[in-house]
Amino acid sequence: MKEEKRKIQLTGGSTLTISLPIKWAREAGIKQGDELTLIQRADNSLLITPEKKEGKQIKSTELEFSELESFEDNFRYLIAHYLVGYDLIKLLSPSGFEAEERKRIKEEVRKRLIGMEVVGESSKEIVLQSFLKYEDFTLRDAIRSMSEIILSMHGDAISALENGDLNLAEDVIERDNEIDRFYLLIVRQLKAAMSDPELAKKIGVGRQRDSLGYRIIVKSMERIGDHVENIAKNSKSPVSVPASLGVHSTEGIKEIGLRAENIFTKTLASLSNLDMKEANETIREANGLIDKLEGINERVLAEELSITDKIHILSSLESLGRIAKYCADIAEVTINMGTKIAGELEF
Repeated sequence: MKEEKRKIQLTGGSTLTISLPIKWAREAGIKQGDELTLIQRADNSLLITPEKKEGKQIKSTELEFSELESFEDNFRYLIAHYLVGYDLIKLLSPSGFEAEERKRIKEEVRKRLIGMEVVGESSKEIVLQSFLKYEDFTLRDAIRSMSEIILSMHGDAISALENGDLNLAEDVIERDNEIDRFYLLIVRQLKAAMSDPELAKKIGVGRQRDSLGYRIIVKSMERIGDHVENIAKNSKSPVSVPASLGVHSTEGIKEIGLRAENIFTKTLASLSNLDMKEANETIREANGLIDKLEGINERVLAEELSITDKIHILSSLESLGRIAKYCADIAEVTINMGTKIAGELEF
């Protein structure tokens, strides 16, 4: 609807009234006798929303799996439809889904898309439906769950690297799928909140700019999960590390890993409380760890090690540095979110 101007009318000597655009009223399904909710915002503007009808309106769509593109290419389209909020998605295949393809679709949906379930299928169709209620799993809940998994993975990855525990390393690698699932769920929540102020409040998003801030935060957390996974992958290849590098002392990889873990924990605490001073401390600690890693990297390059050993050591150290950098990024967003703007609009 284009911008319109309406004159205020005086009715009955004491009541101010204004007419509603008929096109908007029709699209919103408003009729005589219905109620509207009016919310006064910080800048004295009014948010007008119609009362929601009983039962949730299901957003549905159809998506054809192209035979000309790979499975991953097609699945990316499915993820995109999931992220924009479709509740019912019919996957179509004109020539029919092969048994192996059908099985893989079901496995990937269960593994990557929280709340999505297969509710029907035929030879040429697979029907997916979301049973997730956003208000039952707030943004804070999702971020907390995501962070707990990351911390668990991080500790186990460092332990696997230190002890050469292949089974533990494999477990860490598998758990990264959980991080990806929560990332996609949170992005879906944030997209829905942008167009639904009532939902935004329920899941804990107070301002429009907070949605962008949280989007950056969870992306950084998802990338931290990827680097923890990388450390676990490196631990699967035994490396002979000279004592001169100090990796078995307090100056070593384990000590650096613990410092990175503490920085991440501190980052989450500053975010939870929107504590800007603590966020600044986190940034300083993260930068200090990054500087320390640069010195260790130079020592690794100078050592007489095989190329393979150097690659695995440097890759693990690089991932620890990237974890610290992403923590600093989250802390910077925390400072931005903690800064108030006079007259700022809230949901």
